[in-house]
Amino acid sequence: MGARTSELRTALLFLAPHLLGFLLFQIFPVFGAIAFSLLDWNLITTPTFVGLENYFELFSDDYFFQRAMLNTVYYTVGTVTIIVVASLAAAVLLNERVRFRSFFRTMYFVPNVSSLVAVSFVWMWIYNSDYGLLNNVLRMLGAQDPPQWLSDVTLAMPSVMVMSAWTQVGFFTVIFLAGLQNIPNQYYESAVIDGSSRIQSFLRITLPLLSPTTFFVLTLAIINSFQVFEQTFIMTRGGPAFSTTTAVMYIYDQAFQYQEIGYASAVSVVLFAAILAVTIVQVILQKRWVHYDL
Repeated sequence: MGARTSELRTALLFLAPHLLGFLLFQIFPVFGAIAFSLLDWNLITTPTFVGLENYFELFSDDYFFQRAMLNTVYYTVGTVTIIVVASLAAAVLLNERVRFRSFFRTMYFVPNVSSLVAVSFVWMWIYNSDYGLLNNVLRMLGAQDPPQWLSDVTLAMPSVMVMSAWTQVGFFTVIFLAGLQNIPNQYYESAVIDGSSRIQSFLRITLPLLSPTTFFVLTLAIINSFQVFEQTFIMTRGGPAFSTTTAVMYIYDQAFQYQEIGYASAVSVVLFAAILAVTIVQVILQKRWVHYDL
């Protein structure tokens, strides 16, 4: 008993810095946001308790639901789709015995470790309508009037989606690659003996056995996408015509431009609840398509 207690104390001692940081920067802010959401406060005057008034105002705010949340859902669906398809395709290619495989793995992962702020500025130059790389290439191919990528209401959000997916594909490629390498090779050998084509093997062996990895990728990518902020803030400032204003940007505007701390906290609580609800639904639905037994 004494030895186990000593081991527990040692473990807690080593875990203490991480647990302290987790409590200080993750758990306490959640309860702080819930408490602030019940106040009317502008960071200067004395806060006033208003109960659920901020939530009533929020749910009657058509702008929030018709713009910020719908934009966030639109961004999430598009970005997650690109991420899953592109990272899975890249992982399948990198899993083959191709030359310079280690080099390509490294190159795919580089965007993930790059500063998102710096990457956003680079992509702003790529998308620039006058001297950007993308439009210059299109002009070389004969385009007379290239698109205004970041100033067109219909193109701004898809442009941000592509940039965001580009920064994350490398990370999820590594995860998919680990899942692919965990599939026993004898399954594919048996499929070849039975006359299965590569496409049939991919659909009947790879995808089902990769479903736990796919579930993890989907969950993480959706959570990340719901919290998008830096890209839209730097590249579009929520425009044009609020077409790229997301939930987190709406929180930022309410808190730091209009000093509505209580209202912004209420929005953050609702966003947290939405992310939690989507995650719970994913966990429930995984029983229908995720296969953990090899």
